[in-house]
Amino acid sequence: MRGVPGPASMRRSRSIPGDGVALRKPARASEGGRRSTSMTEEFDEMYETFKALLDAFPPAEAVKRLEQFGTSPDIVQRIRERHEQQTIRIKELEEPHAVVLGNRDTWYTGPQPKDKCWPAIVDLLRKDGWPQEPAIRALDDSSTRVVSLLNHPKEKAFSTRGLVVGYVQSGKTTNFTSVMAKAADRGYKLFIVLAGIHNGLRRQTQARLVQQLVESNPSMWSQLTGLEKDFIPQDNPASYFGKSNKTHVLCVVKKNAPVLRKLVRWLEKASDYLKDCPALIIDDEADQATVATKSINPLILSIMGCLPRSAYVGYTASPFANLLIDPGAEDLYPKDFVVNLPKPTGHFGTEVLFGRYALDGEDPEQIDDGYDMIRSVPEGDMPCVRPETRADVEGFEPVITETLRKAVEYFWMVTAARRVRGTGNPHNTMLIHTSVNTAVHNSFERPLKRLRDQSVQSLTDAGFLSRLRVLWEQETGRVPAEDFGETNVSFEELVPELPGVLDSCRVIMDNSSSEDRLDYENGPVVAIAVGGNTLSRGLTLEGLSVSYFVRSVSAYDTLLQMGRWFGFRNGYADLPRIWMTDELAEWFRHLATVETEMRRDIDIYMTEDETPLTFAVRLRTHPALRVTAAAKMRDAVTAASAYGGQRIQTHYFHTNADWLRGNIDAAHTLVEASIASAVRVSDRSAEGRFIFRDVPHDVVTDFLSRYKFHEKSPESDADLIIAYIRKRIAAAGSLRRWNVAIVGNPKAKEGFSFAPGVNVGRNVRARVTGNPTPDFADIKTLMSRRDAAVDLTGDTSKLTEDDIVDRRRVELPDTGLLVLYPIDKVSEPSRAKKSKNLRDPLNAEDHVIGVGLVFPKPRDMDSTVESYISADLSNVRIEDEDFSLLDSEDA
Repeated sequence: MRGVPGPASMRRSRSIPGDGVALRKPARASEGGRRSTSMTEEFDEMYETFKALLDAFPPAEAVKRLEQFGTSPDIVQRIRERHEQQTIRIKELEEPHAVVLGNRDTWYTGPQPKDKCWPAIVDLLRKDGWPQEPAIRALDDSSTRVVSLLNHPKEKAFSTRGLVVGYVQSGKTTNFTSVMAKAADRGYKLFIVLAGIHNGLRRQTQARLVQQLVESNPSMWSQLTGLEKDFIPQDNPASYFGKSNKTHVLCVVKKNAPVLRKLVRWLEKASDYLKDCPALIIDDEADQATVATKSINPLILSIMGCLPRSAYVGYTASPFANLLIDPGAEDLYPKDFVVNLPKPTGHFGTEVLFGRYALDGEDPEQIDDGYDMIRSVPEGDMPCVRPETRADVEGFEPVITETLRKAVEYFWMVTAARRVRGTGNPHNTMLIHTSVNTAVHNSFERPLKRLRDQSVQSLTDAGFLSRLRVLWEQETGRVPAEDFGETNVSFEELVPELPGVLDSCRVIMDNSSSEDRLDYENGPVVAIAVGGNTLSRGLTLEGLSVSYFVRSVSAYDTLLQMGRWFGFRNGYADLPRIWMTDELAEWFRHLATVETEMRRDIDIYMTEDETPLTFAVRLRTHPALRVTAAAKMRDAVTAASAYGGQRIQTHYFHTNADWLRGNIDAAHTLVEASIASAVRVSDRSAEGRFIFRDVPHDVVTDFLSRYKFHEKSPESDADLIIAYIRKRIAAAGSLRRWNVAIVGNPKAKEGFSFAPGVNVGRNVRARVTGNPTPDFADIKTLMSRRDAAVDLTGDTSKLTEDDIVDRRRVELPDTGLLVLYPIDKVSEPSRAKKSKNLRDPLNAEDHVIGVGLVFPKPRDMDSTVESYISADLSNVRIEDEDFSLLDSEDA
């Protein structure tokens, strides 16, 4: 029987049969009827007893035990109220956001003084330099929120399914380790961690968990797996799960069918003991191999079937597949909760590096282009660094192209500069990822080592050093160190470090056929790592500063997870660089938009009393990328598109003359028809603006049918927009009339004529740096917030996006707005910000006509238009992830 400590006045105890907890009843006073303790003291004593009861019972059961003991109703009510205050604090944490099924019993309200596992993690983090504020507090809050959504470990039976959405390389392992620690402190017994599909990640995860959980409290843990060995069935399961063994059990396994089958069979043998064994299953990289796989998915469900008290929590930065599971099936859809972890301070994510496009309700002018850290690899280099067909793999010998040589030489200089600074992570890594094929990886070893050896010999060559100086000064000029609070390192300072850097630099082939591996456990590493799948999921590349990445993939989740350059760059935030094709850079920019929109959806649904079974996150499509693997999308449905209250704008354009002239002709026809049919014309040519009011809708739909939207702009689908307009007219009589506006640049020296007397200056819209195809330009932003209010009355300069929607609903509730922009074909970029030179001249063959559409927010249920956009992969050379290891006996 476990006693609950109390003050000296608690002189007698009475146990309630079957609870395993002794309740201490406050002593009564003498015959005079006076209490020896005040009501406040009695309440405090009983609340401490209640907290102790929570280790053995869910909150409702703990209250019943108090009532059975004879605690006064007033005290019981006050205990309920205090506990409710604690649970409200957890539920209303500003971060992380969560979507939760039903009114889940928030039994966990945070760490307690008696805890062992969580305080040990805090001590380790402090030793590693984590500040008390805000990093540890944020970790404490986010892990507490996740644990609060699990079931109480003493419930008779439960099967929870949840999902935690983080960012690539953002500390998800630390978060789930903290969740495991807090769950262990409250009585969870078995912890199974599914650690990807590769030995490298499994070993790294095992090492982290042993360091942070086991070594701090070795007497509290038993291990079923080790650093070098995946799960091997142990004799006598009773020794792990019998009542005599009070330790927590840790098992870190790969998602490998033979290994998981062994685990299932072993758990089945232990079934007599597992009914009293609360288990937490953490699925790291939960979108990989878990969803819609014939072997792994059923085995995970079988593991859960062996555990009457189990909670499954998936962790991933790319939850696209998980959110497309059929919620009605007996599967791993996160039916109980979805938690959206906040982006940690200082984290380099997709948006930070690549920029993104504006979402509905955002001011496009406020959306950043990202840092100037992406360098272009010409398409002509591709045959030099990866075989063009499978038949070319055998005997392939890569060529060190100019861009690859620059990337390697820059990496060596970054390593030297970091040695000069002497701060941050002691490791230095470069990633080269061109193919999934291990033979291609291995073929890089000889030319890279040759380049290193030649560079060692050239360190006394003035020409070689001059070339390095030019590269270093170009790069540090484009991304100034002071913008990141770092000290600039001159070329003269880093040169003395170069001999030592080159001498210590290893070239490592890290793949499934190589015995060589990145090992950060035995001193500082300087390494150029060439690999594929083993480096593309979960594995942390310590001190990664330079990436050369030209691998094409077919799905959002695969692409996002291969970006090992995301994460924290303490002490060298100004130095990372990525060499990739312009097409890949554009894909990542699109992906940053998808990510942001998905996370915003989760946050929005959290505030609208939705649950994981009543909301569906929208996933924006791309013409050359699937959302996830086709097998994982079999339960997906087409999302309904409704344009009410939205702003649509063109930002992709072809640059050839024929395509552009067709759009110019369509614009001329629109303006001429608007002049003829408008009820009123506002000539604001001094401001570079014309507005044609109350134009019939057929003038607009005729224009939309003639104007050519770029095929990479699925949100600007003319057929969808026209169908939407017609549905709104038929349903509510809305959008019969339109305002057509022209927005030019009043300060421009060169003008553009739409019709006699309708002339405006040409706008400048430079293209985003990079050019995925020869006939392509991405200007990223067309409309400003001011333009979206061009037809509203009064001063609109200070209106927010929401204000504009509200004003339009009052002034023009049924009127759409179409805006034409004449864009100068040269459009030289502004060079005002030296650290953000991410724009190139537009250089189109003719002037460009941009189009913006602003739809009023309807008063009734909005009409929708359904569309299915299938990815066209015919012109994309794809190397999908290799899942052969899932069923390999040797894995």
